[in-house]
Amino acid sequence: MRPPVMYRPFASGRYEVAAGLYRLGVQPIPWREDGAAESHTFALDNTFPLFVASKVAAHRRALHQYTGEANLRPALRAAALSFIARTLSADSGGAITWDGEHLHHALLGWTARLDVTRGTVEGLTRAPAPHAALVEDTRPVNALDVLGLCAQEDLAIISRGESGDWLAATHVLSPQHWDPRDKLGRDFVAVHAPVAGSGPMNATAPRLVDAVISRGPFVRFAWGISITDRLDHHPAAPPDADRHAATTFDPARAFVRVERQTLTGFADADGALFTIRPYTYPLTAAVREPAQACALAAAIRTMTPEQVAYKGLSGLRHDLLTWLDGRAQTPP
Repeated sequence: MRPPVMYRPFASGRYEVAAGLYRLGVQPIPWREDGAAESHTFALDNTFPLFVASKVAAHRRALHQYTGEANLRPALRAAALSFIARTLSADSGGAITWDGEHLHHALLGWTARLDVTRGTVEGLTRAPAPHAALVEDTRPVNALDVLGLCAQEDLAIISRGESGDWLAATHVLSPQHWDPRDKLGRDFVAVHAPVAGSGPMNATAPRLVDAVISRGPFVRFAWGISITDRLDHHPAAPPDADRHAATTFDPARAFVRVERQTLTGFADADGALFTIRPYTYPLTAAVREPAQACALAAAIRTMTPEQVAYKGLSGLRHDLLTWLDGRAQTPP
């Protein structure tokens, strides 16, 4: 399998909390190393085993902390699950197949019979496969669980009705310091209210939700700095080095975490699918060139104090900027 694509959404030299939507299959992605347009929803690459291991650990530890439903209508469930299964197959390069009833994952050895209307797993068989050992003790509880474990992306379903929009389902096993349970059943504004600087974006929430449902699909990116490449940063997960007091900043142990997020609408079902795929790049690789270090330093300097705190950089900002400034002055 191919290595992960490199994205550098900090290349603009500004940190912004905005919709930042790009049309899938139409608009080139400036954050890609090659600047190409993208049409895929799901990305299967050679880091797949790391994602499976992380998701299985979260699944085993406390699945209810990561997944759930809130008034998910059957029509939207069927539309979203059918799209996920069909598109996983199309984007997998043959590793995953879907015939409308059975999902086969050649890397995990799973063949699951799914009822997308009821959202259930009607049967699951296992066979020898390259990564079958990672899921040998895993028992998916429903169709969304099967699909979420088969993908590197996290999954969320947004619904809309007469009273507004709400987060109707989550399968988010790689959250970045947030609890999916706090978001379930809440509208766009409530979901994003804790994000420092989200006020202007939240003011456009009804138009943004309408665009996602009626005029997608879209892709967007978010980013931050992490002191670990761990994928699961659920607040209730075992603590690690990220966002804990550090006496020294070590660039060799720092990572740029980029989230590639897609939004696909189902107008007939009045809802949308939201996917979240985290990428963790060693900081030294993400700012390999002086211009890249300069751009990241500039972007961090545009953060407000509230955004610095929200991103967990309060104790690291000074040393991080000092290191980036030095790297920016290194002759190419």
